[in-house]
This record gives sequence, C-alpha cells and structure tokens, in this order.
Amino acid sequence: MALLICATLDNPHFLQIVGIVLLCLALYACLGRILAQEAEATSGAGDLETVQRHYSESEQRFRALLESLPKVAVQGYDRDRRVIYWNSASTELYGYTRDEAQGQLLEDLIIPSEMRYAVIDAHRAWVQEGIEIPASELELKRKFGEPVAVYSHHVMLGEHTDEPLMFCIDVDLSDQKQARRDLDFVTRFDSLTMLPNRGTFATQLNECLTDADKLGEVVAVVFADIQGFGEINDAEGYELGDRLLVEVAHRLRSCQRSSDLLSRFGGDEFVMAFPHLKAGNNAMPLIEKVLSAFKEPFDIGLGELHVSLKFGVSLFPDNGQSARELIQNADVAKNRAKLAAGQACWFFDQRLHDELVHEYRMTERLQRALRDGELVLHYQPQVAATSGRVENIEALIRWFPRDGGSIPPSEFIPIAEHSNLIYRIGEWVIHEACRQQAEWKASGLGDYRIDINLSGKQVIQHDVFAYLENCMDQFGLTTRDIGIELTENVLIRADQHILNTLRRLYHRGMKIAIDDFGTGYSSLSYLKQFPITSLKIDRGFVRDAPDEPSDRAIMAAMVFIGHQLGLEVVAEGVENEEQLELVREFGCDLVQGFYYFKPMSAGDIGRLKRSLMAVSGQLPNH
Repeated sequence: MALLICATLDNPHFLQIVGIVLLCLALYACLGRILAQEAEATSGAGDLETVQRHYSESEQRFRALLESLPKVAVQGYDRDRRVIYWNSASTELYGYTRDEAQGQLLEDLIIPSEMRYAVIDAHRAWVQEGIEIPASELELKRKFGEPVAVYSHHVMLGEHTDEPLMFCIDVDLSDQKQARRDLDFVTRFDSLTMLPNRGTFATQLNECLTDADKLGEVVAVVFADIQGFGEINDAEGYELGDRLLVEVAHRLRSCQRSSDLLSRFGGDEFVMAFPHLKAGNNAMPLIEKVLSAFKEPFDIGLGELHVSLKFGVSLFPDNGQSARELIQNADVAKNRAKLAAGQACWFFDQRLHDELVHEYRMTERLQRALRDGELVLHYQPQVAATSGRVENIEALIRWFPRDGGSIPPSEFIPIAEHSNLIYRIGEWVIHEACRQQAEWKASGLGDYRIDINLSGKQVIQHDVFAYLENCMDQFGLTTRDIGIELTENVLIRADQHILNTLRRLYHRGMKIAIDDFGTGYSSLSYLKQFPITSLKIDRGFVRDAPDEPSDRAIMAAMVFIGHQLGLEVVAEGVENEEQLELVREFGCDLVQGFYYFKPMSAGDIGRLKRSLMAVSGQLPNH
C-alpha cells in the first residue's frame, strides 16, 4: 500500500502520479462496463470472443501501465479484502512477492494487530454503506513486522455491484518521518555531544521546579566551564577540541543520577540540574563527585590531558523561581569562580547579584564619564630618599562625577577591565599624559618624566605600545619624557612579541618599572629576563614593615636583589617619618607617598614645578 517516492507529499510529481493512477483505475472501470454491455448485446460466438479478447488486451495494457509508473505501489482487493493485484513496487515496499500476496487477506499482510478490526470495519462500511475511507497517514507493517509509515489513498471500483474492488495507492513516508525525527533532534539536542540543548534543558528544568515546589524540595543548577579550552582549540585545532567536548560530556553523564539533567549550552559550557535535594548543601557531594571524575586525565591524541572545571551554583527556590533565573544566576556564580584562584565552585547569593547590578550600572556611568570629560589625571611626585629632591612624577587617573564626590580607581578600574572599557580609558590616559607633558615642556616645565600605568589587559590583548609611541611622536616627546609601569603579573604572562617590544623601548632609553612588586606571582628568576629599570615595592610592605619583622626582612631582600640587578628601587606609600627612616635604612632610591606629596591636579603640579625651579633659580623666562 505505498507510493515509493522520496519527495514530500506536496511535490507536484507525486500529485501527477496519483492523478494518473486514479485516472487509470477510472478508465479501467469504465472500459469494463462498456465491454460488458457489448458482450450482452452481442449474440454471435465470434463477436463474443472478439469482445473478450479486447477486454483481456485492455486489462493487460492497464496492468502494464501501472507497472511502468515510477515506483508506484498499488494493490487491489476483492470484496473480502483478498489480494487480486500486487505490483512490483508493493513488493519493494512491503517485502511480499506477488505470489506470496496473491489471495491473502489485507489484514493478514500489512495491517498491525491493533488496527485489524478497525480496517475490516472501515472496508465493510464502504462496501455496504458507501462510507469512503479517507486518505490519511498510517503506520502499517512490512513482511517481517517492522513498521512503515505511509500516506494511503483508496479507490473503490464497482462499489454498487456484487464484486466491488478496492485499490490502494500509498506514499512511503519513511524518508519524511526520518527527516522529521532529524529536525526534531536538531532543534532539541546538541548534534556533537547528543545532549539536550539549552531550550530542551530549560523546559525539563521548569518541569522539575514545578515538582520541587509541590514537594518542598531544593534543586541545584550547576553551570560548568572548561578551564583553558580556548587555548586547546587554538593550539590543537577544532577537531581535537570537539573530541574533548564529547569526552567531557561522556564523563559528566557518568556522574548523573537517573533524575539529574545535563545539557551542553554551546562552546565549552555545560549545565546540570540536581533535583530532589533536601537542602542546598546536599548539592556539594554531587559536585564533588563531578570534580573527582575530572581528576583522571583525558586521552584525545595529545597524551595525558588534564582538564579542570569551574562551577557556578544557584539554588531553587532561594536564587530564582524559573529556569531562566536559575541558569542566569548559576552563570554569574561560575564567572565569579573563574576569577577566584584555587576555587573550583562558587554559590550564587544576593550579594553576588547586587555586585553584578552595581557593576552594570557603574559601566554605564563610566561610559558617560568618558564621554562627558569626568576623568582627569592627577600626578604624584617621586622623591629621592636621601635628598628629598623631586625626580619624576606618576600619572594617576581620577574620576569626579559631575553630580559631586569622587570614585576611587580601586572601584572603577576592575569594572573597566571586565567591560573592556579599559582600552578606551587606557588610550585616554596615554593621550592626556602626553598632551600635558607637551604643554609643560612648551612652558619650560617639562624637566620631570611622567610614568604611565599600563593595564594588564591592555598589554596582553591590545597593541598599547604602538599607541603610546604614536602619541609620543604626535606631541614631540622622547623616552626622557615618558616612562611606563607594569605589574609583575603582566610581564610573566607576556608573549614573545610583547617582550621584544619592551626590549626595543628599553634600548631606546625608556624607563620601565614593575609596579606593586611583591604582590603578584613573584619569581626572582623572571627579573633577569625582563627589560626593566626599576622595582616599586608595594605600599603594603612599607606600611607593615615598622611593626612586622617578616615584612622588614622581605623589604630588605627586595631592595638588595633590585640593587644587585642594577635596578632602581622605589618605596610606595611612605606616609610618616618612621616609614621614611626605614626605607632610607634599607637603601631605597626613591620614595613616593603622602609624607612628601599627595596626588595633585595638573595645575597644582605646574605651580609646584615653578616653585621648585624658583628655589633652584631655574624659572623659565616666560
């Protein structure tokens, strides 16, 4: 009962074929009636033989026509539903040869047992009451019992006679059904890992939340991120990256309980849900199980590859009432876990949410501050420890909103780094410092070098040195006018291109300082590799050294090592006489801090320069 074509039901070729088959059947029925009437009207034996011969030839031509149609499966059944016609396409579809099918009951051949009596009743209703069987989509069966989906069309010939014949023309829907299944899979699952995608996961999670709400249970949503996956992709290619994702998915599946949910959200992000928890802390053993599973290395053709995950966790009902809220909050917690060194898992809480909202609003304000000129540079002199003479100055960014008050760099610089505004801010700082130095030089006040702090993100991900050199050229400045300060963490992460650029600037005479020395991943072996000219000891050591022997010892060691390497040593944060005496005792070269000067505006620095030059008799003529 099938028309075997690969096209869809609305394909015009299919409609033409069905039309041809129906027309053939109609003509066959009409021809049969005409020949029967001729036979009745014919009295001679010779004429009767002629009519019978015409009938036989017509039937043969009809059968030949049906057989010749492209992959059209047509079957004919008598009033008792026994096969009287079975073409080769029917054999191809259902597996029965013509001889096997001939004389067999329709319901014994291709009708599933659960449909048997309905088919019999429908056929009888058509034969006895004229109630047609409508065309429809059916699932029939092949010779060995496997199902086959068809679209079935039925035609009754001689329905008002004693010998009605039913012919069936059907479309094989196997390809279409598979295409629908494939489409359904693609829309609901990830094609790489075969895990549910985010839409399916959200639907499943909402169902879990409904049940949990009724039962008073907790559901944990865990957002997982593969550490260093981008580097693996970049270094080894996407094929191995995909292989790793498949293996990660397999390992996560091995940690699932029967009720747990697991999804790949895209990239290297996976999300799990642990329902049926009595309390939030019940999620920790399940998370620990996942972490333990990832202690074993992966083998994807790179030798032993160790992979670690960062987890963010949100809890129903405390952290959200819907799948969307819980997934979003788990993602927020995951991002916080990525920032926390040595911590694989972070739970979302209201404080975290408030920080996120605060950061978002601060980012918007910071964008307006850049646009509206609320950012300014202040400058703090660095003073010789022994003589107290000003040697150079450091540029420090400040934010004074137009609605009053000030926002400290410690609050807005991290936000600028997270939002990538640091690139625009960093370029503004460089441009403004160069512009101000050029202005001071033009007025005869440019004897002091300005040191500019460069953000780690700027240096690692942005060609900030090219911008710096362009600005210096634009304002006619040299390496005697501008220096730079970098954190030691930046230098440790620097690639060969950055190191080569720093070496080039170093050989041009630029002063390069390591800022906040001693607070990062301090490794003395790095000091001899980098083209630096000075170390700036972090203010925390200076503040605590008078009362903490260990801080004094560390400070003394840093000064000694710096001098042994031929570096200038600057003590930051010197605020009182006791601290000053201590850094002098250690042999620090320069001092920076409130004891001598607080950061000052450009106008105040200009006046300070004039007063210092007046004392030394070096005031400019104009």
